[in-house]
This record gives sequence, C-alpha cells and structure tokens, in this order.
Amino acid sequence: MTDTMAGLVGLGVLLLLIFIGMPIGFAMALVGFVGFGYIAGMEGALSNLSAVPFGYVADYGFVVIPLFLLMGNLAANTGISKDIYSAAHTWVGQLKGGLAMATVVASAGFAAVSGSSTATGAAMGKVAYPEMQRYKYKPSMASGSIAAGGTMGILIPPSMGFILYAILTEESVGQLFMAGIIPGVLEAVFYIITIYILCMVNPAVAPAGPRTTFREKLVSLKGVWSMLALFVLVMGGIYGGLFTPSEAAAVGAFGALVISLAMRRFTTKIFTQSLAETGQTTAMIFILIIGSMIFMRFLAVSNLPFVLSEFVAGMDVPGYVVIIVVIVFYIFVGCFLDIFSSLVLTIPVIYPTIIALGFDPIWFGVIFVRVAEIGLITPPIGMNCFVIAGVTDLPLGTVFRGIVPFLIADICHVALLVTVPQVALFLPQVMIR
Repeated sequence: MTDTMAGLVGLGVLLLLIFIGMPIGFAMALVGFVGFGYIAGMEGALSNLSAVPFGYVADYGFVVIPLFLLMGNLAANTGISKDIYSAAHTWVGQLKGGLAMATVVASAGFAAVSGSSTATGAAMGKVAYPEMQRYKYKPSMASGSIAAGGTMGILIPPSMGFILYAILTEESVGQLFMAGIIPGVLEAVFYIITIYILCMVNPAVAPAGPRTTFREKLVSLKGVWSMLALFVLVMGGIYGGLFTPSEAAAVGAFGALVISLAMRRFTTKIFTQSLAETGQTTAMIFILIIGSMIFMRFLAVSNLPFVLSEFVAGMDVPGYVVIIVVIVFYIFVGCFLDIFSSLVLTIPVIYPTIIALGFDPIWFGVIFVRVAEIGLITPPIGMNCFVIAGVTDLPLGTVFRGIVPFLIADICHVALLVTVPQVALFLPQVMIR
C-alpha cells in the first residue's frame, strides 16, 4: 500500500470510529499514531506521541484559550448579557420587531466578550425570550432571532473559532480577530434588515414595545460600559500593538474580574463556577488540538493533503467554484458537528488546497467561521437551535421554522464576503501597515 493510500485508509477509519461514537480527539490521535507507525515506523510514532501532547499544551501561545474563556465566563455569569439587552431594548424596543432587533444587537455586544456561540445563544434566550413572549411575539420570530443572533459568538472577536484556526494553520490570531470585526457588524445588520422585512410583510409577528424617553435611553447606556471597556481594552490593545493576543487574553480576563468587583457582582460561587466552566471547555479543546496535531503529522508523512491540493489546483475549474463547493460542504458538516470538531477534522486536508489555489488564508478563516455559524442553526442538528429550544421550552420544529429567514440572510452575507474579500481583509491590512 502506498503512503497516499494509507492516508486515505486512515481517513476512512477515522470517520468509522467517529460514526461508532469514539470522541473525535481520541479517534484522531489513535488513527494518527497507528498510521504514522505504519509509514514511518513505530519508534517514530512513539516519539511523536510523547512529544506532541506536552509540546502543544505547554506552548505559551496557547494560553489565549483558557484566558479568553475565563473572560467570557466571568462576563456571562456576572450578568453583562442582561445589561446589554436592557440597553438595546430601551433604544429600539418601541419599533415593530424592536425586541428582536435588540436581541441581535445585544448578541453582537455579548459576543464581543464571550467568544462562544452557544453561550451567547443561551444567555440571550434566558433574557430576551420572556420579554418577547410578554409582548406577544410570534414564537418562531422570537426563537429564530435568538438562535441566529447567538451564532455571532464565534465571528465577532475574541473568537475560539479564530484561535483554533490560527493554531492549526499557524496564522496570526490578531489578524484573524481584526478580520472578523466588519463581517460581524455586517452580520448583525443583515439580521436586522431581515427582521424589518418580516415585520413589513406581517406586522403581527413582532408588535412594537413601549416607547421610552431620550433620558431613559441615555441612562440605559450605563449598563454597557463594562462590555465596551473589555472590547476596547482587548481589541484596541492588539490593534495598537500594545500587547500580543496572549497578553490581551490575560488583560481581558483580569479586566473582567476587576469589572465584576467594581459592579459588586463578584462572589465566590460565580468565580468557582467560571473557573470550572473554563477548565471543562479548555480540556475539550486541548484534546481536540492534541488529536488533530498527531493526525496532521500522519497526513503529512502520507502526502495526502499535498496530492489532493495538487489535484484540485490542476483541475480546469475556477478557484471560486472550489470555494463554493467547500462552503456547501462545511454547511453540511456543520449540521452534524460543532465548529471545533469540523475544524480539526477538515483543515489538515482543505487548508493546503486553499493555499495552492492562491486564496488569502486570513480571508478563508473568516469564510470558514462564518459558514460554521450557519451550521449551528441548520437542521437537523443545529446546535444553537437545540440550546434555544431547551432554554425557551419551545418545540424544536418552531425554532427551525423561525431560523429559515435568517438562513437566507446568512447566504446573502456569505456571498458578499466571497465576492468582496476586502470586507474581511481591510482591517488586517491596515493593522500590518
């Protein structure tokens, strides 16, 4: 059996192991170890197995993962999501569909300090749905806006999706963070336009809320200072070159702690809960990283990614046709796997192909994360839809019906990012200068 054929067999075995229920990180490590041993010898495989886990877990650059997670968990557990929603509610709640628009705006704001789509969706579901229910919003509109708004957690930085993509591809975390800002803002705009159109077609789906005075609007802004302070501190520091992403993560985590103390919301229970949630998620991500790195070394010695990239690059089709196929593939994969799993499974094979076709890796990172968001709300396994159904006690079918208009908005947004790459690349290019 040739080395390339061994790589193909390894991929098949990996998919089989995942299908029968083995955790993805462990499945990748097992196949990578056995495959590397088959091609390069068992001594090399054992050396690989001993070096990779410690080498990556002990890497200073990877400290961004637990620190940004801690920042997001502290922000979530101290009620920042409620403050942001309250302010957005006060400003636009009097409009038809205003509460749904406020949910999208608040989701974007909370995503800027959370970095997690499921956390953003769950937090907004607990805060926003009772209000929309009180003002007789159609359940599909309410749940759809919450589920779609929650997906922004992995596009607006700091994003765990960007961090893991940077680790696997050795791209710049700072540039990826900058690349996600404009697309993230535009995503919120697309969702708000969608809500506006739905209300124009049928005003009964989202009645207007109570009017508020200008003074009440100004007073409500005092609840968003903590989110703005954290975002400016982290992203402004990275953009201005004051500190690296790793240092920014430490500053952000410490800033979240100080803000919780200043707001008198810090308790021992909240702190220990935040630490426990951070530890659990960090362990899951690091198992995926270790398994992925062992598997990537096996693929490297098999030459499979390079053979595939040369094959695709030599095909007589435009590169954007390949990009469209990759996008459709990721939407399908996202129906069944979370972003971290789909990332570690596919990037070792697809990333070399994208580079061979001459596409910008930072731009593709934005496309990948954006399309992974679509998978979070796409039937039959859209994870955010399950989260929202659980938080609101709505039937899953109602949630799935509600996200259909937002899926159309997602497709339009992705089309814009594909046809106008500068939407994502403008800030990173300014940052380099």
